[in-house]
Amino acid sequence: MAGLIQRTAESIDEMSRSIWDDSSQLEKAVIVVFLLVTGLAIPVVPIVIVARAVAN
Repeated sequence: MAGLIQRTAESIDEMSRSIWDDSSQLEKAVIVVFLLVTGLAIPVVPIVIVARAVAN
């Protein structure tokens, strides 16, 4: 079970890094506005933060 949690966290971390790190400033602004407008920032941001902590 711990291995599954670790792999899931690594996948989330890898996905968020590939989206965020490869984006321009305008693309990042659009992503942030989209998350805030749709209300997805509330669940998405903590999930990514926890996943990065678990992956490392």
